[in-house]
Amino acid sequence: MSRPRTLLSVAGVVIALALVLTMVLILGDAKSPKPVPEAGLDSLVTDFTARLSADQEYRSPKADERRTAAAGFAALLDRRSTPELAKLGFSVRDGVDPATGRPYTIAVNEPGTERAWGMYVLDRSAPPSLAVEVPHPAFDLRTELFGVDLFRRTPGAVLLVAGAHRKADGTKADVAHQEDSVFHVMATALAGRGLAQVQLHGFHDENLPSTDLVLSSGATVAGDPARRAATHLTADGFAVCRAWEERCGALEGTTNVQGKLAAADDTVFLHVEMSRTVRESPERRADVVRGLVEAGLARP
Repeated sequence: MSRPRTLLSVAGVVIALALVLTMVLILGDAKSPKPVPEAGLDSLVTDFTARLSADQEYRSPKADERRTAAAGFAALLDRRSTPELAKLGFSVRDGVDPATGRPYTIAVNEPGTERAWGMYVLDRSAPPSLAVEVPHPAFDLRTELFGVDLFRRTPGAVLLVAGAHRKADGTKADVAHQEDSVFHVMATALAGRGLAQVQLHGFHDENLPSTDLVLSSGATVAGDPARRAATHLTADGFAVCRAWEERCGALEGTTNVQGKLAAADDTVFLHVEMSRTVRESPERRADVVRGLVEAGLARP
């Protein structure tokens, strides 16, 4: 009789230990949930732009706020702390883009308020090399996707995405034509460091039916980078209107304030207008981005 009782006793202990271990594992999982995978930059950017609309809140930053933004962005570029950006409602954090494995720092404006001043992403795998600008998200549809793709193909790129629809606040949120914006402050900082700017726009097919892309240097003189971009994109099968050689309707970007900035700083500015058909095609998007990369716009 003692042997069976001993076996039953041992079995009871084993069962009790198993129950305790199960409870520990369950409680441990409850206290330590599995980490959520890092969202890709394309998701972060499209989620950001999806909230923009013509009737959203927006106000232009005051002069002292623009000075604060300039100081904060300079600190961000130099990898210093950025209390100035926090004062303006920006949240700043580091991340890693799963698509490239490269680290980045992202600064995003305060959501749902009139301080709709943009999203700025710095690739940290290399020194700053190229300003990739999306001034009209949610208006020039899909241009933010081109911006993300070009950013991903360019180590050291800085992505600038406006924080409001261009029609917000009676078009005062149109950062491509308003100097009193945080977007322009950021572009000024990058141009001041000698970086080329590539600015992405879109047009309706019927506005220039025989054209896929319009390339312009805005207020600057078209140099070798713009001409190389036109050559590469033409070789990829695009019908390219070169604004420095022919008239391209109202799509030449000559009044663009970032282009005027580049002219004053003697830096490169490339204004890229894309038809709706081009913007709706992932394959054509890849071709546009490849052509821009091959043009060698980024600072080595």
